[in-house]
Amino acid sequence: MDNRDRKERLIEIILERSFKYSDNPPFTLVSGLKSNYYFNCKPTTLDPEGMNLIGSLVFEMLADSGVTAAGGLTLGADPIANALSVISFQQGRPIKSFIVRKDVKDHGIKNAVEGNVKPGEKVAIIDDVITTGGSTITAIERAREAGLVIDRVIVLIDREEGGRANILVHVPRVDAVLTRTEIMSRYRGGA
Repeated sequence: MDNRDRKERLIEIILERSFKYSDNPPFTLVSGLKSNYYFNCKPTTLDPEGMNLIGSLVFEMLADSGVTAAGGLTLGADPIANALSVISFQQGRPIKSFIVRKDVKDHGIKNAVEGNVKPGEKVAIIDDVITTGGSTITAIERAREAGLVIDRVIVLIDREEGGRANILVHVPRVDAVLTRTEIMSRYRGGA
């Protein structure tokens, strides 16, 4: 299966398991904005086939990057980073996964970033969906505070609502596996 076929199959899975549309009432997003459509990516990112497809696509996106680890704000980034880690190991070029906590622990060693990463490592920040980019920016800031060097952001779905531009203020590159436009064209086309 090539990357185009992987993306097409991934869109099918997202439409089947993770995409919701409602004219009335609209959904309230994390950002507080209202929307007629909603992506709950967990049923796709936690699915064996979905994980395999996502891990393979993200691995290819990072093929020439020199990135040694990938992760982001828990919970959205976790299954994507873990899928990437497994696929990368199977492909002979391991990329570690890490977790950025939403709330730093008040006990133990009080890490904001968990995983086998060290200051100075070149990493990618992962997210499942970007709307305004707020949670992704939080992950970028916490990763930088831990001394990680952010190469780029990779998001599973870009809702194309300004988040990409907001994130680009903080990092040189933002890539999306899929965009709202790609998914909505299949939805409207009767996928």
